[in-house]
Amino acid sequence: MGIWGRIKMFMADQSGMGVIPGAYWNVLRTLNARGKVKSQAIRIRPVRIRYPLEIRMQTSSDPDVFDDIFHRREFKFLDHIQDPRVIIDLGANVGYVSAFFLSQFKNCFVLSVEPDPDNYLQCVKNLGPYGDRSQLLHAAVWHSRGDMLLSRGTFGDGREWATEVREAREGERRDVYALDVPSLIAMCPQPTIDLLKIDIEGSESALFSGNVEWLDQVKNMCVELHGPKCEQAFRAALAPYRFRELHYGAYTVCLDIQRAGTT
Repeated sequence: MGIWGRIKMFMADQSGMGVIPGAYWNVLRTLNARGKVKSQAIRIRPVRIRYPLEIRMQTSSDPDVFDDIFHRREFKFLDHIQDPRVIIDLGANVGYVSAFFLSQFKNCFVLSVEPDPDNYLQCVKNLGPYGDRSQLLHAAVWHSRGDMLLSRGTFGDGREWATEVREAREGERRDVYALDVPSLIAMCPQPTIDLLKIDIEGSESALFSGNVEWLDQVKNMCVELHGPKCEQAFRAALAPYRFRELHYGAYTVCLDIQRAGTT
């Protein structure tokens, strides 16, 4: 990387993390890439986050997730959303996005859902300090309730951020229970969801292929679509709605969702 590339990277870290945390993270990221970080986990607090976050190092996917949020700033679209009160985070991973929501919006409640048990335990560490503004579920999300199996190493690069789920077959013992979106909305303090974030490693094809009347209760949504099948299901589900569409990093963002024909 040339000098201008390094300057741009440093400036991005300044805006997303702050000067000192950004410089510290640049050093750690470089050392980790060279296999020189011996600690299994470190803690760092970006300037825009209220409490420190724990990052699993070495071969973990946590540094890449951290970079997506605080270095690449994939959630910059939040500038378009005013004072959300209720947010649902589907596929919370280790809680960085939920922590970002809770820190950015001081009055919001965030319901975070994560199926992988190891990631869930990291979420507990990262979201615990936010108290009753944060509710965390060890669960999958699907178009219906039911027993699910975890599938590791079969999607993406096989690391922690790529854990899939599938429906359990007869005779299989479940790894995690799946909830549908209406069940999750019922757990929130209001029936209108100001922001629904979806990053569920291919399960969006199943989620959007079922009953999607819950979309009437969602004002804004960001979703990472994993492949053409997921894109097709998503477009079919959103066809009866009008919204403003933006793209930030891997996310498709839908703002001001309204059923067509309503005012």
